Amino acid sequence: MSQAKNPESVAVIAPVWSDARRAVEFNAWLAAEASAHGLIINSVRNASADASFRRYFRVDSSHRSYIIMDAPTDREDCHPFVKVAQLMREAGVNVPQVLAWDKNNGFMLLTDLGAQTMMQVLDQSQPHSNQSLYLQAIDALIAWQTASVPGVLPPYDEALLRRELELFPTWYLTAHRGVAVDGDVRRILDQSFETIIARNLAWPSVYVHRDFMPRNLMISGDAKHACLGVLDFQDAVYGPITYDIASLMRDAFLSWEEDFCLDITIRYWEKARKAGLPVGHDFGDFYRAVDWMGLQRHLKVAGIFARLTLRDGKPQYLADTPRFINYLRATCERYRELKPLLRLIERVEGIETASSYTFGRN
Repeated sequence: MSQAKNPESVAVIAPVWSDARRAVEFNAWLAAEASAHGLIINSVRNASADASFRRYFRVDSSHRSYIIMDAPTDREDCHPFVKVAQLMREAGVNVPQVLAWDKNNGFMLLTDLGAQTMMQVLDQSQPHSNQSLYLQAIDALIAWQTASVPGVLPPYDEALLRRELELFPTWYLTAHRGVAVDGDVRRILDQSFETIIARNLAWPSVYVHRDFMPRNLMISGDAKHACLGVLDFQDAVYGPITYDIASLMRDAFLSWEEDFCLDITIRYWEKARKAGLPVGHDFGDFYRAVDWMGLQRHLKVAGIFARLTLRDGKPQYLADTPRFINYLRATCERYRELKPLLRLIERVEGIETASSYTFGRN
């Protein structure tokens, strides 16, 4: 929870409302919560937005700041957020506490975990100087995973994995790149997807955050006593134990050299084994499994980023296309079963001029 500045010193960028009715609803809700929590109404300012339809504002009281979530109920369901927040808090993970919730209108008052993400404080020029932050992240991840109970969260099953993988041909190949997904292209994708799904579902299931990466981890306190918090957990599921560590070390917005990824992943694996988590007895097997899980995630992310650009008008996400294409190519290079997918990706990206097959464009 961050300490509030003197309200007079805060640069207030007030929320802008495209819907006048929602502005009225918000102001009425805020007035009621201001009385209950001592909020300073004229300190409300933009905090952040994300890839969904949620927005976040920061508001002060006399001695601390809070976060307000604006999640229109016709676009966002806050029930999973509240449920997972409780599960994570019970697991000992530092997440926002829900202080007030207007279920009818989608406004929520939360404790504030600070204004700096882990992404913002990482030193990308010296990977190993960030080790302590990553160790905090894997400690939080292990605490979350060891609390896992079957049947509490939606299953990350074959149907969901397949729906996510189909985002790649639908949005990245067809909508973004103009590739006709039929014939050999469809055959290669189908065969690759079957293998990817089988490899990933071969691993035991635990609670999965599903977007466990530095942009969703908050850092408060000084460098020696940093406290890590976790955000953006509302899409949590029960699925392969390899997912969240793949998400952390194969970030869609940040790339590390292989030696640093290995270092952190093996430290996770060792701690997870000691905690009794089902990560296997051979690190090589586990690391290859993380490869396959990362492959699934980056195929999905490519589709999501294209959709955010083409459907939702958020073109900034596709700026990271080269990063996840490099992840995809690096993984496909390692496994014989993925060589057809590698050739397909390279042809789409214009990396390879000659290929043993052709495919059409719309």
